[in-house]
Amino acid sequence: MATIAPRPDPESDPRVRAVFDDIRATRRSDFVNAFWRYLAFDAALLERTWAEVKEVMVAPSALDPLTKELLYIAVSVTNSCSYCVHSHTAAARAKGMTDAQHADLLKVVALAAKTNQLVTGLQVPVDPAFDAGAAG
Repeated sequence: MATIAPRPDPESDPRVRAVFDDIRATRRSDFVNAFWRYLAFDAALLERTWAEVKEVMVAPSALDPLTKELLYIAVSVTNSCSYCVHSHTAAARAKGMTDAQHADLLKVVALAAKTNQLVTGLQVPVDPAFDAGAAG
């Protein structure tokens, strides 16, 4: 259940409309999903968040678009964000993720969660060879 009600006509605010128009143009779709519609309660927060999403997820970088989506899914699973798991799984599929890649991703997420918990429970010290700040 949402913590706020979405604005009935968020695009009546010109700042929100500008962001929604940019989302539509960037994604080449008329669809503006619920996350952005709920975030429209605060135009400044909407603008900052969309700008960051474009910078990290849309702009060309060292990571290809599918890898970015796979990472987003992994972090969303770890953070228990059902909405983001669903939306970024759909985005990853649109960018070519196969069922085999999805299965491998979930295996890695599950293994990382298990080994992270074991290391945390055992309080294993970091090997100096893994510590970029360690001398030698």
